[in-house]
Amino acid sequence: MSTHAKRERLLLADLLEAAGPEAPTLCEGWQTRDLAAHVVVRERRPDAAGGAFVKQLAGRLDRVMQEYTDKPYEELIQLIRTGPPRFSPWSLKQFDELTNTVEFYVHAEDVRRAQEDWSPRPLDQVFSDVLWSRLEKGAKMAGRKSPVGLVLRRPDGRTAVAHKGVPVVTVTGEPGELTMFLLGRQESAKVEVEGDKEAIERLQGSKQLGI
Repeated sequence: MSTHAKRERLLLADLLEAAGPEAPTLCEGWQTRDLAAHVVVRERRPDAAGGAFVKQLAGRLDRVMQEYTDKPYEELIQLIRTGPPRFSPWSLKQFDELTNTVEFYVHAEDVRRAQEDWSPRPLDQVFSDVLWSRLEKGAKMAGRKSPVGLVLRRPDGRTAVAHKGVPVVTVTGEPGELTMFLLGRQESAKVEVEGDKEAIERLQGSKQLGI
């Protein structure tokens, strides 16, 4: 049975292939080739991927990233499509679904929304609920460095507190849009933002949201 993570993986691969290796993305400083290399390194080179979180490993991550960035673009796309090797924890279906559903959704949108003619992608209710569930569980981690109090709200009124504090800013939108906002893509997220004007400006300009 196909999973959300697998579907988003294949969509991401298709988008990267269609865009070509030098297209812009929402990831600051990264073109599509860099984003493709990141995805491959993350699940195929755990010995280096930790450099994103452990300062002492950052140099190794940079070297491995360069190694993969230099590979033929078509090879990177194929590695994304085929998925991780058996020794990778991401080869386990449940772990893949848990950790890659949001990862691949956001990176697919990183490619889509960097294009001038992009339009919102309709998400089915089941997938929206999956994204909301992830938001409820991970909101406080992703929003821990928010410069203001931050509440996420679905159009049906359900809320998740991403950061306690005052003043409070409430961001309303569909789960996919709230996901993009909370993971640092504020400018491209289709949401409504309510609160003190100065607080909203601080939040919109913050680079502290995300993991």
